[in-house]
Amino acid sequence: MIVNYIFASHLGKRRAVNEDCVNVFNLDDGLLSIVCDGLGGNRAGDVASKTAVETIYNYFLQNPDLDNLTKMNAALTAAHQILLEKGRESEHYKGMATTAVVVFIAGNTVYWGHIGDSRIYFFTENQLRQITKDHSLVQKMVDNGLITSKQAEKHPHRNIIVKALGEDNDCQPDCDYFYLHDGQQFKLLLCTDGLCGVLNFNEISKILSQGENLEEISQKFFQQIEDFGSPDNFSYVIINNI
Repeated sequence: MIVNYIFASHLGKRRAVNEDCVNVFNLDDGLLSIVCDGLGGNRAGDVASKTAVETIYNYFLQNPDLDNLTKMNAALTAAHQILLEKGRESEHYKGMATTAVVVFIAGNTVYWGHIGDSRIYFFTENQLRQITKDHSLVQKMVDNGLITSKQAEKHPHRNIIVKALGEDNDCQPDCDYFYLHDGQQFKLLLCTDGLCGVLNFNEISKILSQGENLEEISQKFFQQIEDFGSPDNFSYVIINNI
């Protein structure tokens, strides 16, 4: 399968440091996309996100023969362990942590991994689906029936996450896969909460529905987030098939 992609990372209007890190890698056996958001309340969030991207990429590069789903989980776990080790070695890095979303497209299969509140969306046949489920306090409140999904979008504690790489000794990322049908037109969006925390589900869907030119779609995301004040760093990868 031949795909196009575009990725970007922006400081936003209210941050002094960009703690996001994003990259896309063309490997021999597939396309690897990674988006990480260093936790702003912790030390060295920018180092945490960059370290996670580098570790996940190197794990995929060095283990081409592993089953892809196993590799996804192991790569995220390896990043978690590296962050813990850096935190033990240096007081400056103690407590640093990051979210992560990872997509690996191999043939007609999309493998994905996730921890934190960055997200993966899948758009096909003019319908948007959120692939990931936030590891956050408000998501737990939704799951327990305390608030609605609509209320969660504007909840004052929506930025509190309950799981991240490097945050504690217990790292259990969500990992899974799904198949693409032959000839199926699609778009994948990986993003930090600087995008999905500003734009709601319908706004994201509307932008992704507007043609196949990824540069134009990227610009529309940028412009709308900027118009809404871009309160945080915002980063994303957009992928579509030719």
